[in-house]
Amino acid sequence: MISRVWHGWTRSADAPVYQRLLQTEILPGIEAKNLPGYHGAHLLRRDLDGEVEFVTILWFESLDGVRALSGEDYEVACVPPQARAVLSRFDARSQHYDTLLTPNANP
Repeated sequence: MISRVWHGWTRSADAPVYQRLLQTEILPGIEAKNLPGYHGAHLLRRDLDGEVEFVTILWFESLDGVRALSGEDYEVACVPPQARAVLSRFDARSQHYDTLLTPNANP
């Protein structure tokens, strides 16, 4: 399993807009693509002083599934225009990790 990790930050005032966008458009849009080996996402939020950090973790069976989402240069972040409009900054590249343990894994 591969975990694709990405960070984006908004101003505090834009956080509800961005969160709604993630939950109603961006993440469901990824799900709707029926990408091979895609296993869903986690969405994390952390309120900071004057800004809000969002972290997405997308789960894929292999890097082939990641490439189906992002293309051959699979580390490039996929940030649609409507997200860019409310993000104050974001990772230009996603990080990918071998997932060694998941909450549903048996020991």
